[in-house]
Amino acid sequence: MENIVETAIVWVIPVLLAITLHEAAHAFVARFLGDSTAYMQGRMTLNPFRHIDPLGTVVIPAMLFLVGSPFIFGYAKPVPVNFGQLRHPRRDSALVALAGPGSNLLMALLWSLFKVGLLLAHVQNGFLLQMADAGVMINLVLFAFNLFPLPPLDGGRIMTSLLPVNMAYKFAQIERYGFFIVLGLVYLGLTNYWMRPVMYLGRWVVNLFLYPLLYFLSL
Repeated sequence: MENIVETAIVWVIPVLLAITLHEAAHAFVARFLGDSTAYMQGRMTLNPFRHIDPLGTVVIPAMLFLVGSPFIFGYAKPVPVNFGQLRHPRRDSALVALAGPGSNLLMALLWSLFKVGLLLAHVQNGFLLQMADAGVMINLVLFAFNLFPLPPLDGGRIMTSLLPVNMAYKFAQIERYGFFIVLGLVYLGLTNYWMRPVMYLGRWVVNLFLYPLLYFLSL
């Protein structure tokens, strides 16, 4: 039980930060591009409780974790966006969607820098080092998963904005079934064919910024 609690704490803090900044990034970019809906509803905030969905963020992941599920699935409360209020709806909707995965990529870099700081300070605290590794992993997973090109995921919204109008309208109709399709793909392990290469791409981008620093510090 002690190991379970410690493992849970190691992962809970990075998860809360990841989903909070992910959703806040959507809200911030939406307001910057002309839509204040999320801001007016108090979603442009770093308060995690404003973004937590009790079922999707707490109950479902906790149950899957406790029963030893081979996959963990969850979701946050979606940020409301009125695409009609964006200055350039098709282009800006893609930018709003991209802000979430972009924030996860940035956080993967920040967790990597946090681990470098711990090593430079000769901190041997296994708990903090594990949390740093968990932070990198969680954010790379969220980066790749949310870019999967199927609505209602961010990648699906980006795809919708890139398709010709007629095709985009038909593609957007998938959203009503998207959650169940994604859940089925995750359960069958088919998302791995997307996740692994995109996570490797995310890791490459993080290392692109990280390696010059490591070289300078002779690490």
